[in-house]
Amino acid sequence: MLTKENKTKIKIRPFALEDLEEVMAIEPTAFGQHHWSRQAFVQELDKAEGLYFIAYEQASRRLLGYSGLWILGQEAHITTLAVRTEYRRQYIGEQLLINSILEARCLGVLRLTLEVRASNEAAQKLYSKYGFSTVNTRPHYYQDNFESALILWSENITTPEFNTLLKANIAALEQREEELAGFSRQ
Repeated sequence: MLTKENKTKIKIRPFALEDLEEVMAIEPTAFGQHHWSRQAFVQELDKAEGLYFIAYEQASRRLLGYSGLWILGQEAHITTLAVRTEYRRQYIGEQLLINSILEARCLGVLRLTLEVRASNEAAQKLYSKYGFSTVNTRPHYYQDNFESALILWSENITTPEFNTLLKANIAALEQREEELAGFSRQ
């Protein structure tokens, strides 16, 4: 049954040290025992090549998710993308991914890469939607259970074809938000 509710307004801004406490609450639930430490995040935020962002709820200012990437010339490596458990499947991760793509393009990046757990089908589906495909595998990559990682690469994110794909995905996301505005499942 659908009931009327206020739509969650999401904003994305740069990740600041003040966000670290909330990020550290999400990190183990998103990545299990194989997650970054507080010190790893502090080091990442200091790296000149690093760009990190948080998504937050506009009304409450509650941190809902975060993402990060390294800019390495004309390539970028997505280092992290996570969403608070109770806010998953609400397109927050997709909004963070779009933000990362747009930020990377502004800095002259042509292609993006990342590793994803072989078992993380939801993430693979999201990345595929934005032109990422599997190019290789890193066997036993994850230290907690020795699961393999898939190495994904994007299409060239500056081509007219990618622009068409990106615009279509953004329009579909906006349409879903419009259709669901004010309603949620109970």
